Amino acid sequence: MTVFCYIAGCICILYCLIIGIFVGHSTNFFLIWGILGLLLTAFGFLYKKGLFTAVPSWFRITFLIMLTVGAGIFVAVEGCIVSSFSAVCQEELDYVIVLGAQAKESGPSKTLKMRLDTAYDYLVEHERTCVIVSGGQGPDEPMSEAECMRRYLEERGIEASRILMEDRSRNTVQNIEYSGRLFRPESDKVGIISNNFHMFRALGLARHAGYKHVRGISAPSERIMLPNNMLREFFGVIKDFVFGNLA
Repeated sequence: MTVFCYIAGCICILYCLIIGIFVGHSTNFFLIWGILGLLLTAFGFLYKKGLFTAVPSWFRITFLIMLTVGAGIFVAVEGCIVSSFSAVCQEELDYVIVLGAQAKESGPSKTLKMRLDTAYDYLVEHERTCVIVSGGQGPDEPMSEAECMRRYLEERGIEASRILMEDRSRNTVQNIEYSGRLFRPESDKVGIISNNFHMFRALGLARHAGYKHVRGISAPSERIMLPNNMLREFFGVIKDFVFGNLA
């Protein structure tokens, strides 16, 4: 147990440093890996010193039960997330919605560019489909995410008449809610475009918001960031489930 905790802790701390120093990040969520690494290392040290076995048995049993239940919930949620990784749609849709991600001075972030490139490929193949670019402007962004996306798609040759903008939303729940005001959710066929790790929650939010004919179109994601994104998405699913936003 001690060796496992030390190795797992070192891996978590190293991953945190890699993201922070070499990969770059749009939020500070990656720091959770450093915290987790320190906790694992500390637990391994305490276990080695025999302090864990010195506490009352009822405490150890309760701790192990909570750990087992938590692990079960984590595996179940991650399984749901993975189930929508490869969502594709070949049929002609009325609209596709590109969910926002960080916009930079140089243009869309890598995450957002992957979504936009997936949208571009679909729009080229389905010339009657319109696209809704959804995302407001954060305090660290030079423009709204919607404006950044509109410029990118127009530069790649998508006609301005096919692009609708929703530029007030601050999160995925608002992306879905505000975009739904630009069409008829009860009758129009709509595709949600986001990165693979985000697709399960995005579709659940859309169904809860009243999208009757919704499809998922998954974009790829950065491999090095996938563990971080999957862990962050776990908390996102739990949060939206608790607040009743998922269907």
